[in-house]
Amino acid sequence: MPPTVAAELPRRVFREVSSLSVELTKLLQERIMIFDGAMGTMIQRLYLEEEDFRGKLLIDHPIPLKGNNDLLSITKPDAIYNIHKEYLLAGADFVCTNTFSSTRVAQSDYKLESLVFQMNSESARIARQAADDVGASSGLRRYVVGSLGPTNRTLSISPSVEKPEYRNVTFDELVDAYKEQAEGLIHGGCDMLIVETIFDTANARAALYAIQEVFEDPDKNIQPCPVLISGTIVDKSGRTLSGQTSEAFCISVSHIEPFALGLNCALGAREMRPYIAAIGAFTPSFVLCYPNAGLPNAMGGYDETPAIMAESIRSFAIDGLLNIVGGCCGSTPQHIKAIKQALQGCKPRVPPSRVTHHEGYLMLSGMEANLTAPNAMFINIGERCNVAGSRKFCRLIKDNQYEEALAIAKNQVEMGAQVLDINVDDGLLDGVACMTKFLNYISSEPDIAKVPLCIDSSNFDVIEAGLKCFQGKPIVNSISLKEGKADFIAKANKIKRHGAAVVVMAFDEDGQAADCDRKVAICTRSYRILVDEVGMNPADIIFDPNILTIGTGMEEHNNYAIDYINAAKIIKEILPGCRISGGVSNLSFSFRGVEKTRSSMHSVFLYHAISAGMDMGIVNAGTMPIYIDIDKRLLDLCEDLIWNRSSDTTDKLLELTQQYANQGSEKSEIQVDEWRNKSVEQRLEHSLIKGIDKYVIEDVEEARSNSAMYPRPLHIIEGPLMAGMSIVGDLFGSGKMFLPQVIKSARVMKKAVGYLVPFMEAERMGMGNDGPNHSGTVVIATVKGDVHDIGKNIVGVVLGCNNFNVIDLGVMCSCEKLLSAAVEHKADFVGLSGLITPSLDEMVHVAREMQRLGFNVPLLIGGATTSRTHTAVKIEPRYRAGPVIHVLDAARSVVVCSQLMKNCDVYKEDIADEYSEIREDYYNSLADRRYVSMETARARNFTIDWIKDSAVPAPTFTGTRTFPAVDLEELRPFIDWRPFFDVWQLRGKYPNRTYPKIFDDKTVGEEAQKVFNDAQQLLDEIVTNQSLTANGLVGFYPAQSDGDDIVVYDNESSMNEIARFCCLRQQEEKEGRQESYYCLSDFVAPRSSSVIDHIGMMAVTAGIGAEELCKHYERNDDDFNSIMVKALADRLAEAFAEYLHARIRRDLWGYSPSESLSPDDAFRVKYTGIRPAPGYPTQPDHTEKRTMWSVCDIEAQTGISLTESLAMLPAASVSALIFAHPRSSYFSLGKIGKDQLVDYSKRKGLSLEECEKWLRSNLSYETD
Repeated sequence: MPPTVAAELPRRVFREVSSLSVELTKLLQERIMIFDGAMGTMIQRLYLEEEDFRGKLLIDHPIPLKGNNDLLSITKPDAIYNIHKEYLLAGADFVCTNTFSSTRVAQSDYKLESLVFQMNSESARIARQAADDVGASSGLRRYVVGSLGPTNRTLSISPSVEKPEYRNVTFDELVDAYKEQAEGLIHGGCDMLIVETIFDTANARAALYAIQEVFEDPDKNIQPCPVLISGTIVDKSGRTLSGQTSEAFCISVSHIEPFALGLNCALGAREMRPYIAAIGAFTPSFVLCYPNAGLPNAMGGYDETPAIMAESIRSFAIDGLLNIVGGCCGSTPQHIKAIKQALQGCKPRVPPSRVTHHEGYLMLSGMEANLTAPNAMFINIGERCNVAGSRKFCRLIKDNQYEEALAIAKNQVEMGAQVLDINVDDGLLDGVACMTKFLNYISSEPDIAKVPLCIDSSNFDVIEAGLKCFQGKPIVNSISLKEGKADFIAKANKIKRHGAAVVVMAFDEDGQAADCDRKVAICTRSYRILVDEVGMNPADIIFDPNILTIGTGMEEHNNYAIDYINAAKIIKEILPGCRISGGVSNLSFSFRGVEKTRSSMHSVFLYHAISAGMDMGIVNAGTMPIYIDIDKRLLDLCEDLIWNRSSDTTDKLLELTQQYANQGSEKSEIQVDEWRNKSVEQRLEHSLIKGIDKYVIEDVEEARSNSAMYPRPLHIIEGPLMAGMSIVGDLFGSGKMFLPQVIKSARVMKKAVGYLVPFMEAERMGMGNDGPNHSGTVVIATVKGDVHDIGKNIVGVVLGCNNFNVIDLGVMCSCEKLLSAAVEHKADFVGLSGLITPSLDEMVHVAREMQRLGFNVPLLIGGATTSRTHTAVKIEPRYRAGPVIHVLDAARSVVVCSQLMKNCDVYKEDIADEYSEIREDYYNSLADRRYVSMETARARNFTIDWIKDSAVPAPTFTGTRTFPAVDLEELRPFIDWRPFFDVWQLRGKYPNRTYPKIFDDKTVGEEAQKVFNDAQQLLDEIVTNQSLTANGLVGFYPAQSDGDDIVVYDNESSMNEIARFCCLRQQEEKEGRQESYYCLSDFVAPRSSSVIDHIGMMAVTAGIGAEELCKHYERNDDDFNSIMVKALADRLAEAFAEYLHARIRRDLWGYSPSESLSPDDAFRVKYTGIRPAPGYPTQPDHTEKRTMWSVCDIEAQTGISLTESLAMLPAASVSALIFAHPRSSYFSLGKIGKDQLVDYSKRKGLSLEECEKWLRSNLSYETD
């Protein structure tokens, strides 16, 4: 460590800088210094035998000793002395002692534990003698470095695959072993110590802990010496064997302020370069590098010559990466000599100042580095791995189901937790054992272990147990002055020795600080002790000024939130470098059971607390709503409660959803069998138009038999069949033919072509012909993450009917697969489909990739969430090489593709002009549209008087209840047939727009009746054969609103927060000043009301078995029934949701026990309460599904899973939240401002970019 930097931070006590450090720092500022090379390589060259290792001392030892190189310092000291001397004469400034394995842990394999101190002392003495001898003869001082190797055990990895929690060594055993080694090395005359070849940072941390204990032991009176640290990157992954990145490794060991930090072993110089560069950028210490002489060859040797190795290292030096360099495995004195010569004239690396390097950053690590700048965004500490906060986690730990408990930890990380809180404090648990075991399990899971941990306990023994089995740099939660200053300092010193950051509670000998002045006074006193007396880095100090419960009904509690916020601001101003944290759920404890209220309170509180200086908090990552998403009325209530103004909360929401009126078309007439008397061409045409397949085979065969008219089978396709399909296309494109009819036509066409295929195959074999001459090839797919394909399938059928070759890649198709298929099939068009909002982003991605890869074919966009505006604004500008066209429906696809094939250039220009106008109009409309600020929207939230208007009973149960294999006949009365006709694009005109009046429509009525009858027939078969399975689940939990969040509790007795739904609030300006800005959290009683409310969750599917049934029909070329199955499965899923919601209202929750609504009344939302779904207008963020799935374990209990884009599988599934208050209502969120999304991202613990991705269509601003 450079000696002069300690004075640059007067308030912080650095480890004492020795005179040796001053001397070496001066030298290292002048030149690159040289380490020695491999001891083992030189020993191997001596070809020693067993008796050489035994010597006279161990001649009767019962265990073979050959290969125990460290023993040679006792039995053949001259050999070791000569090796040291060779390296020193070659130019080494430093020699490392022959003690790589000189610990009692490693020597236990040889039963030589009793000789460990002697091995180290003698090895140091020999090296000292060599260094002094060469130094005296050369006039240049040489230095002895005591080597502490990694041992042959590991704290982070189990030696047993079957038992990931098992360890064959403990932290304390390693500490004792390393203390003995360090004392022996120092006793023998070492100038400094090096902890080297670190493949497991947990082992290294034990060594560093031991070294600090040796230096601090007053009975030993050992002067601290410089400490060097060298890790080992095992391969080109850039990680240690225990999984840490080089940056995380640096953070984990930097608490000891090493004199030099670097890498050795495993890699050659060329391979090591990028990792040395990374470490150099990450540490203010000098950088040390001693690579192998290349990579091992097939025989385990090293082939890199001195010249080659030296040249590689010289390139490091020229680029300013090195301070100390040497060699490891395979290197010899010749290598060291060549390196020294190669570095002549190379300037050493200039380390950054220790104080200014990452100044003010909180630096934590798991397997990966976690750096938090002083003004960084809020850090979410995941709270669910806490036996007091998660009933499920507690049960799993008590039942010894640790692997299942890991799933909770993994979910927290996936949901956005940047730090993971672990707490196993329970009267029935052995905290030390449980903490050790669970952290050992975590070490085996890289997806979890990548993040830092917050080791949380009121028992310091449990905290120490956690610190002893985590290789990264964690947070300790917590210590305080409650037991006095001496206890506080003792614990702080142990934490500092472990290299952890620490949470300090605002407690002292007089108790907990409640008001602002006491909070500031206690934190100031604690800070001064930690910085001035303990020497802790201010950036590692995290104050928790006590978030206390408000809304309790006790007046003395009313200012608790204000006191915390004010204290946070003052603390950050007067105590530089520290962080502010808190247990956020404490704030809303009085509203146990009303998750929405609690989560909204938390969000509002955090909004203000973060502004005041709060940096982090223990929250359920990914579930808390963003401040700006909280409904205006609920926001006002939370604001009043937090600022001690009032206690109003929660309102109703209104959803403006309606079904779009659809345009109809004229009907066609069906002819009777007199058409059979016409020519074969006319009969084929008639069969195709009318969808009659009864005679098509005999008619096709008749045509094929007429070899004079149709000498080739292809001519029949190109002739009468295509003529008939062209008419179908014209009728469909002009709206004179309807989709059900077109599907039937396709079935006839497939049957006709299928009959001709064998004849064409035979012809091709003889003539080498290419087969059908299609109008064009279309590659279509539902994009990655989306499983909905009814519309896509219809488009495929319709295009196929119009002589297009359709390559359907199915659902959840990656961009790579799609574009590869487009190249393979020489596509004339690429078509993208999607139903859910995240699909829009994937479409943009595909467009970008098509542009990057040089495609120039038209890109067709379709699906329920797509629009001409989105296509023109978001997609088309990303793919300029080919036209991008929004396809409104299946009929339009025919027209678009036909136009592009006929007159591509003209049509492209028309589309480009049209989309340019759309973009201009869109951006002009944004300029005109007005939005209120997040603060204003929350101030005008919808308000319910929860004292006067809270007569919603508790549900009949809490937790979940499943409804497996529900009888489909029972669901049938609840089918809403109105959307069914939209699938088939049958749209009546007023007053006959919807079912059942659509049957009276003059244009589409007859066809609507036919497709309805077909549906009834197929539904009868499905019900009779039980072809589809309907599974469902309902869950009820206590809940309260917390600002714009809904906090969910486990039960009314414990009121432990188990989840948090983050809600969004309207921001589009409304005309009347009395108009409310709605948020779902408005409909749940807030914590301030003292009302324990509830929230319900529901998930149902009727799609189990649908895929198999569709495939059955597709194998029989029956696209009509394949599509009909999916349409009916969707209807049955919605019917199941209506059925279950009715039961919820009447008996499961029972808040409307006397309800007697007809299904029609339910379809028209005449019931009490609402059931909004994530991804729909009230809460368009699909990520909220993750919370539902986690709380209710939906996938395991129903078979409904989520794709990476959060679409439900099976696709015929419905999920919803259940709100019971009579004033709750549906509403449409509309567009929101960036201020709300910034707050929302903080509440959810996601990045702003991630939230923008999920809510792109709801943003009032541009993100690109």
